Amino acid sequence: MVDFLMVTWDVNPVFLRLGNFEVMWYGLCWMLAIMGGAMFFVNFVKREKLNPKFADNIFWWGTIATIVGARLGHCFFYEPAYFLAHPIEILNIRQGGLASHGAAVGLLLGLWGFSRSAKLPYIWSLDRVVIPVTVGGALVRFGNLINSEIYGRVTDLPWGFVFVRAGETLPMHPTQIYEALCYLITFAVLMWMYYKRDLGRKRPGALFGVGLIGIFLTRFIIEFIKNPQVAAEETMAINIGQILSIPFILAGILIIIIAYGKKK
Repeated sequence: MVDFLMVTWDVNPVFLRLGNFEVMWYGLCWMLAIMGGAMFFVNFVKREKLNPKFADNIFWWGTIATIVGARLGHCFFYEPAYFLAHPIEILNIRQGGLASHGAAVGLLLGLWGFSRSAKLPYIWSLDRVVIPVTVGGALVRFGNLINSEIYGRVTDLPWGFVFVRAGETLPMHPTQIYEALCYLITFAVLMWMYYKRDLGRKRPGALFGVGLIGIFLTRFIIEFIKNPQVAAEETMAINIGQILSIPFILAGILIIIIAYGKKK
């Protein structure tokens, strides 16, 4: 329901229920992100006339590493004391808890393994995977929106969302939408760089560097208007998500400098 001053958000997070089995919108968004990444790599491999098996291999390397990294990232970046005391709960992924920074670290490690096995330059994998990652990030944030989670502080802007299922009565910044839109803008820039400027071949590293900055600078800025995800963040000048974003932003800047400092 939309009125003049706010959006009342009361969406069921369950996409499909079959008896006691539930398919959540959030899980569906993750699945679409992973499948979309696979489709992109099929196109990349075909366009660059590489072995078609590379697309299948990078799918499995990337998928498993991303999911494991996202789960471990949440457990040990945000709630280390609890999960160290209850390690079996790490496996209870249906209760939620996936961190984008952990997913990024996991994906980096998975792509390193893939690149070694395929005998491709590591930067080749990084430049190409960052393109579907931006779309995947937007889909995951849509899942967060459906779950009424990871939203912002109180706002009087006309597009403020009242997250009914989270127990809110005042309009909040829909930061999930802000992030998703920024990721899609980054995606458009990367697509132009890859398909129109051929920078994946001419400037190895340029795509990855721009992607890192687009994703993690977005995260760093929007965190200023987000509600704390854990109690420890309430007294922090910058929160855990921002602290974890800084190395990725700096790495992106450095990679771009290196990419454009080399001869074509």
